[in-house]
Amino acid sequence: MLRSVPLALWATLFGTTVLAADPIKHGFLATGGETFITDESGKTVWKYPHATRDGWVLDNGNVLLALSKSKTYPGGAVVEVNRDGKTLFEFKGTQSEVNTAQPLDGGTVLLTEAGEKPRVLEVDRDGKVVAEVPIQAQTKDHHLQTRMTRKLASGNYLVPQLLDRVVREYDPKGKIVWEVKTPHMPFTAIRLPDGNTLIGCTHGDLVIEVNKDGKEVWRVTNDDLPTKLISDACGVQRLANGNTVLTSYRTTANQTKLFELTRDKKVVWTYTDARKVGIHHFQILGANGKPEKNPLR
Repeated sequence: MLRSVPLALWATLFGTTVLAADPIKHGFLATGGETFITDESGKTVWKYPHATRDGWVLDNGNVLLALSKSKTYPGGAVVEVNRDGKTLFEFKGTQSEVNTAQPLDGGTVLLTEAGEKPRVLEVDRDGKVVAEVPIQAQTKDHHLQTRMTRKLASGNYLVPQLLDRVVREYDPKGKIVWEVKTPHMPFTAIRLPDGNTLIGCTHGDLVIEVNKDGKEVWRVTNDDLPTKLISDACGVQRLANGNTVLTSYRTTANQTKLFELTRDKKVVWTYTDARKVGIHHFQILGANGKPEKNPLR
């Protein structure tokens, strides 16, 4: 069973009932304990039989995924697969975990490795490492070193560092050029067009936005919502209309897994399904099932 709850369809104005705007609908790629794609009706149209950390539907319809560690991939991996599940590209992690995958211009792929030597890597389609950037992070808990690292238009790397409770921007040589302390473990960090940074703070059950000086300019917590929808704020995406979609990862069957809210914190869309696992991260897709251009995630 699944439910998709949009904005109210009807409004009453001066005693006359009028039809409101079309309901909000989203298809998306979900990563986590289950990996799948839904269409706008909430129907599952594709599944992949492996737990994942991060992922992207590519322009050609293939899917790039960061795979969770397993017997087959003891250090995690990044793969590109087609809709038949055939592996077209594979890079196996060499340390404890792989927690990021991002497609880059020119066909290269960005990933992070967690371990004794945490690092950002860029690899080409032959599996050759073409860039390596060390991350200054604690090594006591490899799992809590990094999550959704992203390469910026400047060529720098934006890295959320969970247990260190900091988001850092590294240049290609590994120098820290910007950082902000966070009120809880940061999972997602997104550089917005105006220079602000949107940050999902996992078990803190909150999302914040900070400016270039690190000053908080926006935040949402369960206190701002009609019900406690946030339960482990992992993946976050800022839509072109200015709304924010976030996932509640620590959820189970028939609980809200994803929801969209406006800048003034009104919930305008939710997604609920019967899966017993939550969604780790996600990518909102267009009406045709294809990715939006330059998604902020």
